[in-house]
Amino acid sequence: MLGVTLLVLCAVSTQALDNGLARTPPMGWLIWERFRCNTDCKRYPNDCVSEKLVKEMADRMVEDGYKDVGYEYVNLDDCWSAKERDTQGRLQADPERFPSGIKALADYIHSRGLKMGIYADYGTKTCAGYPGSLGHLETDAQTFAEWGIDMLKLDGCNSNVTTMKKGYPEMTRYLNATGRPILFSCSWPDYERAAGIPINYTLVAENCNIWRNYDDINDSWGSITGIIDYYNKTQDTLIPAAGPGHFNDPDMIVVGDQGINENQANAQMAMWSIFAAPLLMSNDLRNIQPVFRNILQNKEVIRINQDPLGKMGRRVLTYNSTVQIWVRTLAGPQEYALVFLNEATQLCKVTVSLRQLGFTYLPGFEFEDAFDNGRFVGVFNTDLMYNYTIPAIGALMYHLYFSS
Repeated sequence: MLGVTLLVLCAVSTQALDNGLARTPPMGWLIWERFRCNTDCKRYPNDCVSEKLVKEMADRMVEDGYKDVGYEYVNLDDCWSAKERDTQGRLQADPERFPSGIKALADYIHSRGLKMGIYADYGTKTCAGYPGSLGHLETDAQTFAEWGIDMLKLDGCNSNVTTMKKGYPEMTRYLNATGRPILFSCSWPDYERAAGIPINYTLVAENCNIWRNYDDINDSWGSITGIIDYYNKTQDTLIPAAGPGHFNDPDMIVVGDQGINENQANAQMAMWSIFAAPLLMSNDLRNIQPVFRNILQNKEVIRINQDPLGKMGRRVLTYNSTVQIWVRTLAGPQEYALVFLNEATQLCKVTVSLRQLGFTYLPGFEFEDAFDNGRFVGVFNTDLMYNYTIPAIGALMYHLYFSS
């Protein structure tokens, strides 16, 4: 089974978008979930979509250690632009909220050793009603390159979904033609899913570095589990699509917002790492609690997320209908990540052998606790039964490697 999956993965990866980017899942910060389309800088001067806010987040990423552990993109989303294009048909920033312009903002972010992302929409208007890119794809690609943009998220509101199979690859060609490496984040599969159109993930992977394929995330555990359940149901389709240069994107990390607790925060980070998913935080880094900052900067979890094999994990077992057990194959010989996800409101005890989870390496495996700085747990025999206690609405995460 593993051999067949790997062959499919390699078949896709040889045709992936050839811009040299996203060899591992991108990491960074994205404005949307936390700040939405708040454009009222008079009432909310510290929380409106503005160059001030973006600069402050870039500063926090550098000064508070996020950059040091791999977070590098600082991304705008909807509502950054003026309501009209300029006289040359080019997008322009809102002059009051971005008085210095986007190029100056990108220059500032680059001066901090980070990269800048921006948002556009394939349709006539963005989701919030700002100018869309339909009919302007080439101009917008050139504009973003001239501004020094490093990542583009192309949404799909107010568009004909049936044309996306041609439209998104067209934008890919225009981005490539600029000569600037711009990581391309596509919303195309999500719109096709919602419209009941079969998704050609081979074509998606040829044209996009990362892609959304399910609903927007919200700051709640229910939203997170809804996404996880979708990935569970569609894993046979999603696993072969992902690999270096092209990854499924289950949407933003909401760790540090108000809607989830410590257990749930650990669980989201664990599952997004098992998914080989982008780690794009959407939170307020200026006042985040230390416990959540530590979760976001957990080097062991990040190391698993950034494993160079780039292979999405698989749910291998469901225990008593409440605990999902996921395994991700890593790049090293007989090296894996293992997650127990408990969706019940009380702690759950699981008794299972490694063989039941698909492991056949007879000498067994050494276990490290990813949530506890890679603390060595012990050597687990393949055929013996072991007990695991998973916290209520939470997870356990282990790094496994062969025992010599």
